[in-house]
Amino acid sequence: MTLPPRIVVVSRRSELDELLARHGTRGAAAFFLRQRGRDLDEVTARHEALQAALRDVGAAAPADWRRGHVERADLPRFLFAPEDIVIAVGQDGLVANVAKYLSGQPVIGVDPEPGRNAGVLVRHRAAAVGALLRKPPAADVRTMVVARLDDGQELYGLNEIYVGHAGHQSARYVLADSAGNRERQSSSGLIAGTGTGATGWCASIARERAAAPPAPAPGDPALAWYVREAWPSPATGVTLSAGTLDGGQELELTSESERLVAFADGLEQDALELSWGQRITLAVARKHLNLI
Repeated sequence: MTLPPRIVVVSRRSELDELLARHGTRGAAAFFLRQRGRDLDEVTARHEALQAALRDVGAAAPADWRRGHVERADLPRFLFAPEDIVIAVGQDGLVANVAKYLSGQPVIGVDPEPGRNAGVLVRHRAAAVGALLRKPPAADVRTMVVARLDDGQELYGLNEIYVGHAGHQSARYVLADSAGNRERQSSSGLIAGTGTGATGWCASIARERAAAPPAPAPGDPALAWYVREAWPSPATGVTLSAGTLDGGQELELTSESERLVAFADGLEQDALELSWGQRITLAVARKHLNLI
């Protein structure tokens, strides 16, 4: 017997939820916000908009379909099934957060606050979900980036992967590009990003570069990479500071620090760790995001 599809709704706690968890009562939360020139009504309105979108999405699912719900913080511990249809309700970054844990499942991004979010990845209103589930359009295939440690561990990202010191301080390593050039560096980390991430962290770095590499399109099997604040010294260089990778190329970093980390799309708590002498490679991932 074939199981019906499962809808998995992904969300994150609202700012109001976070405030109540920290301060205990609405009165205490309101006082905290007033001290900072903000108003509880605005935070409450955003919370209610999110809850309304979640209710609408839940009501749109066919009655005989299975359902699941996971918060952003629990994504590393959640097991997605091949037949799942994922609905991310929140900001654009929530789609990036969930993409790394998927293996081709379609993702519908729902914007609970149209006009407040950019809507690049959360393209739909909650009211449109029913029609999308009944007759989903062709998916927009988005390239992803993968980091692989020499011990076999892997990490995926939709926007970008950062490799560097956990506290964004100076990291020491040897960098080797796809052409075989090698350079010992000291920097505040390395970023490798996709076309989807080209408007985010990578864009802020590229704006400061006189000769930044061209950013790939979101579906191009290519990456752009940047070294942040490389430090010139008698022992470290700044020649290999930016470039691109196509689908068959890799960028390799060998740690010369006691502890470096690699994390994707801002999820620092879900990171790979490198000790002295470990190698990590960055490349275009074989898997991709199927965005509805």
